[in-house]
Amino acid sequence: MVTVRVAESTASTTAPGAACAPESRPHAGHPPDHHGGPSARRTTRKDRPPGPVAPLPRTAVSSRECHVCEDVQGPRPNRPTAPLSPAHRPLLPRTLPGDIGASFVVFLIAVPLSLGIAVASGAPLIAGIVAAAVGGIVAAAVGGSAVQVSGPAAGLTLIVADLVATHGWGVTCLITALAGLVQLALGLFRVARAALAVSPAVIHGMLAGIGITIALAQLHVVLGGAPQSSAVANILELPRQVRDNHTPAVAAGLLTIAIMLVWSRLPDLGRLRPRGVPAALVAVAAVTLVTSVGHWPVERVDLPDSSAELWNGPLLPEVDQLHGVAFGVVTVALVASVESLLCAIAVDRLHDGRRVRLDRELAGQGAANLTSGLLGGLPVAGVIVRSSANVRAGGRTPLAAILHGVWIVLFVALFSNAVELIPMAALAGLLVYIGAQMVNLAHLRDLRRQHEAGVYLVTLTGVVVLGLVEGVLVGFALAVLMALRRLTGVTVRTEERPGRPGQWHVVVQGSLTFLGVPRVTQVLRTIPVGAHVDLDLHVDFMDHAAFESIHAWRMDHERRGGSVDIDEVHENWYERNSTRTAPVAKTAPSGMARWWAPWTVRLGSGRGLSASGLLLAGAREYHASTTERMRALMGRLAQNQSPHSLFITCADSRVVPNLITASGPGDLFTVRNVGNLVPPHGTQPPDDSVASAVEYAVSVLGVRSIVVCGHSHCGAMRAVLDGVPPPHPGPVELGALGRWLHHARPSLDLLGETAPDTPPAEAVRRLSQANVVRQLRNLLSYPVVRDRRDRGLLELIGMYFDLETATVHLLDERTGSFVAVDASVLPTPRSGEEAPTGRVPLR
Repeated sequence: MVTVRVAESTASTTAPGAACAPESRPHAGHPPDHHGGPSARRTTRKDRPPGPVAPLPRTAVSSRECHVCEDVQGPRPNRPTAPLSPAHRPLLPRTLPGDIGASFVVFLIAVPLSLGIAVASGAPLIAGIVAAAVGGIVAAAVGGSAVQVSGPAAGLTLIVADLVATHGWGVTCLITALAGLVQLALGLFRVARAALAVSPAVIHGMLAGIGITIALAQLHVVLGGAPQSSAVANILELPRQVRDNHTPAVAAGLLTIAIMLVWSRLPDLGRLRPRGVPAALVAVAAVTLVTSVGHWPVERVDLPDSSAELWNGPLLPEVDQLHGVAFGVVTVALVASVESLLCAIAVDRLHDGRRVRLDRELAGQGAANLTSGLLGGLPVAGVIVRSSANVRAGGRTPLAAILHGVWIVLFVALFSNAVELIPMAALAGLLVYIGAQMVNLAHLRDLRRQHEAGVYLVTLTGVVVLGLVEGVLVGFALAVLMALRRLTGVTVRTEERPGRPGQWHVVVQGSLTFLGVPRVTQVLRTIPVGAHVDLDLHVDFMDHAAFESIHAWRMDHERRGGSVDIDEVHENWYERNSTRTAPVAKTAPSGMARWWAPWTVRLGSGRGLSASGLLLAGAREYHASTTERMRALMGRLAQNQSPHSLFITCADSRVVPNLITASGPGDLFTVRNVGNLVPPHGTQPPDDSVASAVEYAVSVLGVRSIVVCGHSHCGAMRAVLDGVPPPHPGPVELGALGRWLHHARPSLDLLGETAPDTPPAEAVRRLSQANVVRQLRNLLSYPVVRDRRDRGLLELIGMYFDLETATVHLLDERTGSFVAVDASVLPTPRSGEEAPTGRVPLR
């Protein structure tokens, strides 16, 4: 079935007392947001959901966090342990203790990881320490994040390892420095957000592929061998390594992995929290102690003995290396930038302080890479593990990251002998664990829900099998193709009009490009020759190929005796292609996006505008966004009307019949009055307004149903509950309104007694639903209504609109309950010939 378009107006008849009665008690609605509109956060109703009309018994109702880092220390806390004030930058004396404590925690994490990443990159071990110190000091001092900690990142490991193998360490340092200059330029030109225009599926797939490659390579080192030239070769060589190597180095590496696995799962022992100590530090320290005390013959860390050996900085490349150097500079700059910016955004979710300034952060990363390259260090990037540990430990300003860099320098300078006791196998085991942690199954589950798991898996496989750059390019190309498919997707629906043979309705939605031409043409060719076709084009783009296809089909169909009426719902693409120049790009819907919202939301607060000014602004919006699309329809409806339903509802301004029924012009013949009341036939004095509307709708227009719609928080029902005084001469406050609401008093009898402690909103809900049932009975007192009802030509429907949840409920006559309409199931109307049953009979 094809859903026809929703229109915006209806024929309406207003009964006496057309102004809605104000509620005796103010309605506690949702507070406005800072834009003047309704709050984006929806609160849950505290009172119980709508049920059967009291005192009837109840019956059953029928009918992008980005973890782009190299290691995972543990689960991210739900709330930061050291929240920041969003309005003011913390004062140094107040934050100094937390920053100092956090700097020690991050320092303990950074030292072993930096050494391990240097090993995996094929760089001098001191290069990891230099990058950690520079990343902590320079990036934090210059950058735009309050809590992000930068250093050597596993996401760059494969790139650096390839550069070192191809160009040597000195040229790689030059590439790192030049990449820093590129990042500085990008930050100064304020293009940081452009680096975020990369699919998270590609980023996560790239990091997972890097993690697998690192784990496979370092597993060979753990097993006492040497890594092979590729991940595939490492997989093929792995069985031999497992079979042939059983040296003390193997035990050291496996012990490191085992400690990492166990330590992160230890339970808390009262106030003692073992997991508060970094697992990497515990594993490396324990294995170092065991191998030193046991005098195990294992290879250990070797640091330079003098400052002359310490500096191993950049060298100029050979002429034949210039092309590879330029490619390396761009690759390092782009990957480091994206990784750092995504991590900065992710760590912002861990605190409530100053948000990251992306352009400044990118410039800070550039300054750090420039410095690290000149000093002979690895490339630097922001990493989430150190940053999240910084927040958990109480870091609140960049001082924490700066101090962590200072502690690294002092530790290496004063305790280098202790560092040189660390077994290389322990660092390899640490890298195996880190690489495995980079394959985050939670990311895969999230991407699967978004239908992007294929991009993730293709990128991961490409990085492992083909290489980093090739895998990323393959994944990015697939992501672009999937985006193009979604953006240029087109939906075509067709049906033959029920009860009108030879009349067909076709709806085309989406972006109509040459890619969608085969699908549209295939559907249009299924329409019988000579049929009348109503073609609705709800498209935001139509290229020339699509226009030619539809136009050629239309000409051919009309030439063979058929007729085609084209209605362009969104933009007149077909007409403009036919008569003048079409737009060059997609067009957004004209008018306001939230056309259903009140003036105060769409037109601002309305200050400075009179009541007539608001009406005029609304009329202008209607003319700008709707008139052209409605003109043809209204032209057909201008001569007569044939509504489906008589809709009787309250005059309350919050109830919009066409909106809650998705109906359009000519569908509803609407009667609105205070309390959605229908005085019984023969009432004295007679009420000719409602009676005339009922008789005209049933006898003249021949409506097929009558709907009585009540709503929650009804001021009229509140007034009835509070006690409407009998009409009598004199200065009565309610006056005519009081006399009118006397028609609602029989609804109190149907409601019955309510408990004294019943909340006012609940009492109003029950009375509003009982009032709907009462008015349906009153309708049967009209002879014309009863006659057509008994002959099965008219259906009576009870409806209730809950303002807080914005949901429509229908009366189930068998149970007396109002049941929420299921959005996924179209209700089947009950036959008009069937007698009403249940606890609330209409007879």
